[in-house]
Amino acid sequence: MDTSFIETIKAYVLDLLKYIGPKLLYALISIIIGVIVIRLLMRLLKATLRKSRVELSLKTFVESLSIFVLYGLLFTLVGSLLGVKATSFLAIFGAAGIAVGLALQGSLANFAGGVLILVFKPFKVGDLIEVSTNLGHVIKIDILYTRIETFDGRIITMPNGNVANSDVDNRTMNPIRRIDLSLKFPLTESLDTLRPILVKAMEQNPNIESTPAPDVWLDQIGESELQITARSWVESPLYWPTYWEQLEAVKKALDQNNIEMHVPRRIVYQGGEHKPSVKNDN
Repeated sequence: MDTSFIETIKAYVLDLLKYIGPKLLYALISIIIGVIVIRLLMRLLKATLRKSRVELSLKTFVESLSIFVLYGLLFTLVGSLLGVKATSFLAIFGAAGIAVGLALQGSLANFAGGVLILVFKPFKVGDLIEVSTNLGHVIKIDILYTRIETFDGRIITMPNGNVANSDVDNRTMNPIRRIDLSLKFPLTESLDTLRPILVKAMEQNPNIESTPAPDVWLDQIGESELQITARSWVESPLYWPTYWEQLEAVKKALDQNNIEMHVPRRIVYQGGEHKPSVKNDN
């Protein structure tokens, strides 16, 4: 092999290392220092947000966005140390922005949805919401996704774009909620007898609001039953525990007063003698 060719390659590599080597070293040092600085800044930001009165949902969004911006600045700094001009960076970011925008249209929609959620605040961390049949407490709002925890311990991650464009049922936005117990009784039952029994059973629960007071109303007269609704008001966070307690209290009160709820029945004629026999539907 020609020794002059090998010497030429060596000289080229040495010249390249002399030119690029210091830049690579500076870039590596900048990356290490930059990562350390970003971590320190994020700790400071988290501590500042923790002491402030900013809502938890906004805190998580600001933290996620800050990490994205800081690492973007670090990437720009490292590129400039390697000799990439600012105009080149703008061209790269512009082209990358178009490519990413086309490839990640859903993610951009999720980002915009996250901004809308934080601006208009249809819900916040800790609220009980229902979105597209998903019911649970909001545990985190990120740049792109909202996470809720259901009553049975499942974690559901929903894209912010879908959430922002869906009907959101916020069940803790109002301080109090109404509990409706739907009950059915035979047509022969007296409302004057039922009403005080049901109201007394509901009033015994310490979580029930005195204003509005519990009440009982006849909703509908069916073919074979009276459809009655027993209503009471409670603080929103206590809704479900109180709902179950009210159901149990009403059932016990009815049993103590020997009042039976409506049981659907059918009359079946057997044979040609038309002797009716009564059967329960259930």
